[in-house]
This record gives sequence, C-alpha cells and structure tokens, in this order.
Amino acid sequence: MSRAGRRAERLADAADARLPVLEGGSLLRKAFPEHWSFFLGELALYSLLVLILTGVWLTFFFQPETREVVYAGSYVPLRGVRMSAAFDSTLHISFDVRGGLLMRQAHHWAALVFVAAIGVHMLRIFFTGAFRRPRELNWAIGVSLFVVSLAEGFAGYSLPDDLLSGTGLRIAQGIMMSIPVVGTYVAFFAFGGQYPGHDIITRLYPLHILLLPGVLIALVTVHLVLVFHLKHTQWRGPGRTNRNVRGKPLFPQFTATSTGLSLIVFGVSVLLAGIAQINPVWTYGPYRSDLVSTGSQPDWYVGFLEGALRLVPPWETNVAGHTLMWNVLLPAVVLPGLLFAVLYAYPFVEQRLTGEWHHEQHLCDRPRERPVRTGLGVAGTVFYGVLLLAGGNDIIALTFRVSVNALTWVFRVALVVAPVLAFLVTRWLCRALTAAERERLAEGVPTGDIRQTVAGGYESDHEPVDTFRPGAPRRPLTGARTGTPSRTPREPEHRGR
Repeated sequence: MSRAGRRAERLADAADARLPVLEGGSLLRKAFPEHWSFFLGELALYSLLVLILTGVWLTFFFQPETREVVYAGSYVPLRGVRMSAAFDSTLHISFDVRGGLLMRQAHHWAALVFVAAIGVHMLRIFFTGAFRRPRELNWAIGVSLFVVSLAEGFAGYSLPDDLLSGTGLRIAQGIMMSIPVVGTYVAFFAFGGQYPGHDIITRLYPLHILLLPGVLIALVTVHLVLVFHLKHTQWRGPGRTNRNVRGKPLFPQFTATSTGLSLIVFGVSVLLAGIAQINPVWTYGPYRSDLVSTGSQPDWYVGFLEGALRLVPPWETNVAGHTLMWNVLLPAVVLPGLLFAVLYAYPFVEQRLTGEWHHEQHLCDRPRERPVRTGLGVAGTVFYGVLLLAGGNDIIALTFRVSVNALTWVFRVALVVAPVLAFLVTRWLCRALTAAERERLAEGVPTGDIRQTVAGGYESDHEPVDTFRPGAPRRPLTGARTGTPSRTPREPEHRGR
C-alpha cells in the first residue's frame, strides 16, 4: 500500500474511533421505495425547511408589540392611521424592506403546503395501513405533528395584528371563555387582562418562533429516526416480503431524487410568492375591537372549526349561575378533542379487532382490500369537507344568491347524512373493484376477438394479465378458463349446417 493509502487508512481509523463512520456505510445503502406516494413526507419536510429559513429572515424586521404608533410608511392609504407596532412592522416588511413581501408570502405559502403535506401524508399512511405494528408510535408522532402545526399556523396567522387576524383572535377568546370554570382565567392570562388586552401578540411571538418550532423539529427528528430504524413500508410485489425493502439506496439515487424534490419545493414556494398574492394585510387595515372584516375566512386548516361554530344552534345552559355555551364548547373544544382522540386510538383499536397486533406488518394494503377502513377514511374526509364548506356559508350564499339560513340547514343535514352515504358507497365500491379484479385475474384480459363455439354460441378470447398496479395481486393464470387463446394460431373451424 502506498504512503497516501496508509495515511488515508489511519485517518479513517481515527475518525471511526470517535464517530460512527464505518457503520454509516450500511445506512447509506438503506433502500427506499420508489413510488411517488412515499415522497409526501419529504414534501412536508422541505416545506418546513422553507418555513424555517424565511421565518428566521422575518424575525429581523418584525416587532411583536401592541404599543400604538402612527403609520408613516410607503403605503399612502394608511398614512396617519393609528395602529400597533406589530402591524406597522408588517407593513414595513411588505413595502419598505427589499424582498420583504416576497419572503412574507413565501413563508405563508410554505405554511399552507406544510400542513397540507402532513394531512395528505397521514391519509396515505391511513389508507395503506402503514400505521400497524410496529409503527403505532410513529403514527402518534405524526398526529402530534399535525396538531402542533395547526397551533403554529394559527399563532403565525395572528401576529400581524390586522383586522382579519384580530377577528380570529376574538373567536379564539370566545372559545377560551366557553371552557367551564377555568375559561375566564385562561382568556385573562392569554390576553393579559380584559379583552383585547395588551399581551397576546408578545406571548404568541415566542410560541411561534421558539417553542412550537422546537417541538416540530424534535417530533420530525424522532419521526425520521423511527422511519430509519423500523425500515420503510412497501407495496406488495415479486421479491417483496415483510423481511426486506426493495427500492433505491439512500445514496446516491434516493438522495438525488430527494434533493430534486427539495429544489422543486423551494422553487414553487418562491414562484407562488411572486405571482399569487396571499394575506394582503394592508387591505384589511389594523385591528380594532369594534370592527369585523367582511367575509373573513381563516386559513383552510382551521376552516373546519369555523364551520363547526356556524352549524351548531345557539344552545346554552345555566347551571348554578354559570352559563354553559354549548354552541361554542361543543364545536370548538369537544369536537376537535374527539377527532384527534380517534386518530390517536385508531391503530390500536383496528389491530385489536382484526388480530393483526400479534405480528409486524411491513407491506402496504391497497385501499380496496380494506373496504371498512377505506370507508371510514372517506367518511371522515367528507365530514371534514362539509365543515370546511360550512365555514364559508356566507360567501357561498352571497356568490350563488341563496339564503344563508337555508344553506346552513343543508350543511347541518349533510354533516350527518353525507359521511354515512360516503362510507356505504366507498365500501360497496371497494368490494366491487376487488371482485372485478379477481375475475380479471381468473379469466384474463379480453382481446376483443369473438369466436363461435361448436354448440353455436359465442365466446370472447382472453389473454393472461401482464400489467399490474403497485401492490396488485399477481396470481399466475393457468389459462384453463373457456375462451383463453392458445399460443399457436387457431385454424378456422368448419361447421356443417
């Protein structure tokens, strides 16, 4: 061995004595499935990276203060208007800081993509059964990530102190007040006194830039560690079992693909920020407790709470001098708590009912093969969709010129009926697709050729199935079914009259 080779070997030995250098070789060869649905998690990860980078930049210019100032910036329509220092600094970022509006909008778009990517990724995990043993803990971490991302998004949405975000904070204060016994104290602490208080922005700011991001990063880190430790799930197919994973190695193939996805996420975020306006706070103006913005709508990920608040009738109960506001407590506190409790518990309940908790499951289910689970998932999605639409019932009524009261009752009925119908239709469709697939595997694919049999009837020719979707069964066909063509050309049959 040459002198340079021996020097490199000694350097490698010295590094390995202090760091897991050689053990990292097996990590670099770890296989990752190639199907597009497995990249939804990476989409959320890179959106979070965009959020961190743009958020750090914005912290240099934003002032989280509620002290009153007089605006004297570049936006002429608001000059001379009294506003909080938080709203003034938001306008300063948007109009006076070079690239400020681009960074603000990239941050906001990335937040929407981040929450959406987590939601779609969770749907993929749910419908394919990738939450089963040994991944129950990782599912719980994913649900926690979704909850924390909702809180993080709402905190950031409220910081500019414009009329729209202030309306959202007013609703949040009402939700706090609806909590029995302690609600008044919670609201008083959050806002620093009687509403609107003076401390809510200064308390949301450290939550948004420090505590909640720290929790997100910690959860993402643990989530990725468990993904590497437990290995990735994969679709069924030739050579794929519960004991292996077939796909691209982490380095260099998967790394190159993932790097390309990160560049796409960065590019699309900046492109959206440059061409698609979002959250133009200057058109809303500063927040005033005696005003409400017309047609105010929250970001989509909390729109279901807005819809739930609009659908529950004005129910109240007086108990020992205390008023229980069911029309706020039920939709804004009880309903979200139940929804997330169901999400946390579902993997354990399903595995107990099916008996799958005894064995590890590393192969993904196709949704059609689990009609009940798929039906429940579609029903839950429809339930969420009805609430989301109900959150904009006033906008829908104004756009289509219908009665908002009649539309509210339509949504109330749909909230009960639509999920049930969605479950029944989805379950029937899954069973029908599975039956059709079994028939296709047994009989083969029709060629379009029709033959007349000796008995005078007609039958169609079939050929074996040779194309399969990811995870589809590949049961070999014997060709014993009537109408399956032979491999040699068939001579024309002669029949007497």
